[in-house]
Amino acid sequence: MWVIERKKLFFILSGVTVGLSVLFVVLWGLVFGIDFTGGAITEVTYSERPEKEVVQERLDALATLGAYSLRASGESNYILRTKDLEETERLAVNSALALGDSVEMEIERFNSIGPIIGEELRNKAFFAIGTVMLAIIFFIAFTFRHVSKPVSSWKYGAIAIVALFHDIIIPVGLFAVLGQFFGAEVDVLFVMALLAILGYSVNDTIVVFDRVRENLRDNEEANIREPFEETVGWSLNQTFVRSINTSLTTSLVLIMLFLFGGETTKWFALTLLSGVIAGTYSSIFLATPLLVWVKERQKEEAKKK
Repeated sequence: MWVIERKKLFFILSGVTVGLSVLFVVLWGLVFGIDFTGGAITEVTYSERPEKEVVQERLDALATLGAYSLRASGESNYILRTKDLEETERLAVNSALALGDSVEMEIERFNSIGPIIGEELRNKAFFAIGTVMLAIIFFIAFTFRHVSKPVSSWKYGAIAIVALFHDIIIPVGLFAVLGQFFGAEVDVLFVMALLAILGYSVNDTIVVFDRVRENLRDNEEANIREPFEETVGWSLNQTFVRSINTSLTTSLVLIMLFLFGGETTKWFALTLLSGVIAGTYSSIFLATPLLVWVKERQKEEAKKK
């Protein structure tokens, strides 16, 4: 019940967090990777990794290379992101990265994506996220179709979407910060993480909502007249430990993946971790109190009529 009693505090906290995330995105935007912008990525391994300045000096000498991004990865790798390279340009880059015979170098991977394909992937990614959120509204409305009092079924779906927006805008805002200061890029893995967050978060929210539905039905069958906020409070108490424990176990795995996983999965794990934390928070401290707030608004509007 203490969550319901302090719902305004949690609404303010959620509003501030979402507001900051939106502000970061507006100010700095997102750094899209080659998956969405087109370009080439080359990862090389050295027997003894040279200083970054040495590699950059050789790359700067390539007149046709243009802007590029060079980042260290692991203990002996560098990851180079460039524009889409022609064959002669790719060979010149490989030669520059080789650093002569003094250090052994091996090309781990080379990927190239054209700008048209990148733009198509970006549009499809946004479409996938929007479609999933729309499907969730219909799913929840259908699942709770027998719930009409005191809050109708479609409002459960609308509240779930508010919570889902909260859960995905926070990782997006986080990546705006990471992209600005650490060069973190938004790629296909990032979109996959957002879709996973949507599924994880809505599942957590439905668990609480379903318990509310069951308790409302039990009260109706037993002819118990209990205030709606008390029913919601008890339902939240019954699922609170389950939600926290599930989040903790998932977060521990993601923390280990972030700390000890490779460069490819590092940002993916961080995106999922931020989404899991945001999703657990929204299910308990945002979505459920919103049910009570909607009921209170309905009551106020009924009095005015």
